[in-house]
Amino acid sequence: MNETMVTLVGNAATAVDYRETATGSMARFRMAVTPRRWDRGKQEWADGHTSFYTVWAWRTLASNLAGSVSVGEPLVVHGRLKVREEERDGGRRTSVDIEAVAVGHDLTRGTAAFRRVLRADPALTEPTRCQEPATVLASVS
Repeated sequence: MNETMVTLVGNAATAVDYRETATGSMARFRMAVTPRRWDRGKQEWADGHTSFYTVWAWRTLASNLAGSVSVGEPLVVHGRLKVREEERDGGRRTSVDIEAVAVGHDLTRGTAAFRRVLRADPALTEPTRCQEPATVLASVS
């Protein structure tokens, strides 16, 4: 299947909106991307026009986003580009969404500390059943 994959570098413009739905976890936030260019005439950096994107995440990525991202933090987002056009109030409106595959902090602008999320494995927490108490005592000694 042909999909347009993009990578955005910018800042979280809104707080992460996290929700549990019937189909699983969902999170979304707005991301601001402002290009910077060197102005040779003025000999200084100049900001370009800021573009805003809605970033959507599902399942584990959604829950990890909710616990990791705050407004204003520099991010790198990689995902599928989705462009929607709709008519509203007699005019056409275009929305650009990113269905995130991966999201991380932009380490060119700061540091981060990674914490792995441990998922509970029911087989590890379930009590084991022994047929004879003597078997348990023999294995402990």
